Amino acid sequence: MEFLSGNLPLILCGLVGFGLLMAEAFMPGFGVAGITGIFLEIITIFIAWAYHGTTFALILTAAILLVIGLAVWLSYRSIMRGRLSRSDLVLRDAEIPVPEKAADALAVYLNREGTAVSALRPGGTVEIDGKKVNAASAGDLIEKGARVLVLGTEGDHVVVRKA
Repeated sequence: MEFLSGNLPLILCGLVGFGLLMAEAFMPGFGVAGITGIFLEIITIFIAWAYHGTTFALILTAAILLVIGLAVWLSYRSIMRGRLSRSDLVLRDAEIPVPEKAADALAVYLNREGTAVSALRPGGTVEIDGKKVNAASAGDLIEKGARVLVLGTEGDHVVVRKA
């Protein structure tokens, strides 16, 4: 019990600093939590040096670096393959492929005429045979209400020009 009460500042600074660094790992950017966590870990090492000497401070520094490295590795692994990879915290830059069935379903509109429901600059909506379809202009701006002709399909939309 005497060890715990004598080293309470050391233990508290170390645990709070580590907790702040872990919180920073799940927040975008590098902000107050990360800077404060690093500062508290430095204070922990200084307190260890002042109370217990250089050898203990070096061992504690190695232990802190090992634990932080392990935590970063586990976070990275979770982001890439684990539970965290399926959460909304991780941004995904990869394109979502359009199913082949969606492109095949749009092929029925080839060479058909329709009406622009919205202005196509270049993207918008057209109505073909009473159905609204996502569309993109093959070139110039197409005004709302203009007659359009479907030239082809591209992913999840049709490509049109003025009729």
